[in-house]
Amino acid sequence: MTAGAGHPPYRGRFAPSPTGALHFGSLIAALASYADARAHAGEWLVRMEDLDRTREIPGAADAILRTLDACGFRWDGPTLYQSRRTHAYAAALERLTELGLTYPCACSRAEIARQVRDGNDCRPAGSRHHTEGPIYPGTCRGGLPPGRPARSIRLRTHPGKIRFHDRIQGDQRQDVAAAVGDFVLRRADGIHAYQLAVVVDDAWQGITQVVRGADLLASTPRQLLLQQALGLPHPTYAHVPLAVDHAGRKLSKSLAAAPVDPADPLPALLRAWTWLGQRPPPTEYALSGFWAHAIRTWSCARVPVIACACIDPDPSASIGT
Repeated sequence: MTAGAGHPPYRGRFAPSPTGALHFGSLIAALASYADARAHAGEWLVRMEDLDRTREIPGAADAILRTLDACGFRWDGPTLYQSRRTHAYAAALERLTELGLTYPCACSRAEIARQVRDGNDCRPAGSRHHTEGPIYPGTCRGGLPPGRPARSIRLRTHPGKIRFHDRIQGDQRQDVAAAVGDFVLRRADGIHAYQLAVVVDDAWQGITQVVRGADLLASTPRQLLLQQALGLPHPTYAHVPLAVDHAGRKLSKSLAAAPVDPADPLPALLRAWTWLGQRPPPTEYALSGFWAHAIRTWSCARVPVIACACIDPDPSASIGT
């Protein structure tokens, strides 16, 4: 039984990584997911994706929570920390292994890049990369090379289209085997991969609706594949457009995007609300007035549609809502 049993039909979440202060791009995702949940009289949870402790900045998790609180976000229940859930990810990985869906891999990133660069891959040259790097050529699929220890664990993928409907981006499809290849479930440093952790936690928390940034649209088919393999329910997805700079680069902590000012959050909230294509408040509201307007007028149909690499629009349906 999941943690979401007995809860309202709508249960959403916001899942930041504690690698810095809450920035404008993350605020957009938080605002969209919160407004959508509250507009549907649903619950909204906060999950801290802190599995990769090497990237975590001390104090960032608490700072993010304080900023969310200062912005007027009110979440249901305690914050979930992925770093305390490794036993659940290990159990899911063991289950996938029992089903014959995983295999150990000895390849380093440098070796994979070299294999792809040198053409040691049956794929055409133009289809050997995806948005996150080179597509794994399957070197260890038939077994580890002699004398090579396992570094990571991969999911064995098979040809076939994964289809899903995104509430903002419309009907999507992806052949995970062709577009991504056999992907990592446990890294060489022993950390469970994001794709596995997010699937396990969404199911355990009873998440029914995932509203998040469009940079994660291309990874959704991998999550659907894992949900199917583990017999877990499929949430409904909605991917909001990313905040980008004038060069078209994602506005993120890595580009030193300005953090949201917890002492005066309303200007950032209004900018994020406008970015999401929503109707502006008719007058200058205080924070409480902004949230009353946001929850009353939120419309997923007004959120702009964007394109995302590695996902093919399904030609059998129109894109958008």
